[in-house]
Amino acid sequence: MALEVSYDVIQVTLLSLYVSGCATILGSAIGIPLGALIGLKEFGGKGLLKTITYTMYGFPPVVAGLAIYYLFSRAGPFGSFGILFTPTAMILAETLLVIPLTTGITITSVAEVDRSIKETVKSFGTTPRQSVLTVMREAWVGLIMAAMIGFGRCIAEVGAAYMVGGNIQGETRVLTTAIMLETRMGRFDYAIGLGIVLISVAMAVFFFLRLLQEKELL
Repeated sequence: MALEVSYDVIQVTLLSLYVSGCATILGSAIGIPLGALIGLKEFGGKGLLKTITYTMYGFPPVVAGLAIYYLFSRAGPFGSFGILFTPTAMILAETLLVIPLTTGITITSVAEVDRSIKETVKSFGTTPRQSVLTVMREAWVGLIMAAMIGFGRCIAEVGAAYMVGGNIQGETRVLTTAIMLETRMGRFDYAIGLGIVLISVAMAVFFFLRLLQEKELL
């Protein structure tokens, strides 16, 4: 199917990768260490915190978009930054969606590390930081899976991206919002073509991340 659209497909694809990639990196950088700490430390309210984290798996994208929109609108507390309807706002909104996923999956991953490994690490007199890092290395496959699921949430996101990005041609239009636009205009062939591009891009990223998982297992 020939994909002839009125805007640069390559630009839209690259912006999709940029926004989703940055949100995944930021969300993982926050969620993975947070999940490791929650999973390995004992403290009051841990069960409740885990329940809240798992509940946030279903965090509505439009609510994430609404939060960022309010914070960075002209009437919001951070309106002076002027980032609304920019890729930066889209990244922040999608980061809010990634953090609960990476946190929750990390909690589960570090909890499943063999108890003998954890006890051995402690017996060596390691610092708490060294112990956490060692267990995280043992849970590498699960941590990569957390990043994969986070990226999947971002690359397929449309609600938050549209709300804080505005779907502006050449500036904030990504593959999902472009598909939505083309569908509304009745250009179904174009929308399907963009959908194929979206799936292909996601497949390429997931293939790379899967190689990282399998390399660790060798």
